[in-house]
Amino acid sequence: MMFFAFLVLGSVIAAVASRVGLPGLADWTSRMRWAMAVALLFFGLDHLLVPGRYLPMLPSALPAPEALVLFTGLCEIGGGLGLLIPRLRRLAAIMLSIYFVCVFPANVRNALGGLSVSGLPDAQWYYWLRLPFQPLAIWWALYAGEVITWPQRQRDPGGSCRV
Repeated sequence: MMFFAFLVLGSVIAAVASRVGLPGLADWTSRMRWAMAVALLFFGLDHLLVPGRYLPMLPSALPAPEALVLFTGLCEIGGGLGLLIPRLRRLAAIMLSIYFVCVFPANVRNALGGLSVSGLPDAQWYYWLRLPFQPLAIWWALYAGEVITWPQRQRDPGGSCRV
């Protein structure tokens, strides 16, 4: 849930920064992109610096859990940086959406089995509450990466509406 709080708060901060004249944050897509990039960099670094916090989230059947935690941290850092590089933005958004789909089964497992992780609530409801936010993370990545424009509609040069 902290990740989503980062997204919302980061977007609001970017909107305020835009109001005071900071360039590059004129639209919500840009603000949301910066918010997601910063959140991914923060949590990706956390994966690298405190991998033990993430180990209990992984099923014991997965091989090399420490390496998987480090890999997921690198995925988050790479995805966050990729969103900020125009040439890589769409690819990063697509890869992040795939990443968010791939980690969803672990989130379901944590909701079903409960979990005790340093820095997170011990209450099982917390893990259930996280589940409906996973599609939001996928949408946010695709929207911030300019892969999709929904809910905004765009007019193409031929005059028809596309979503």
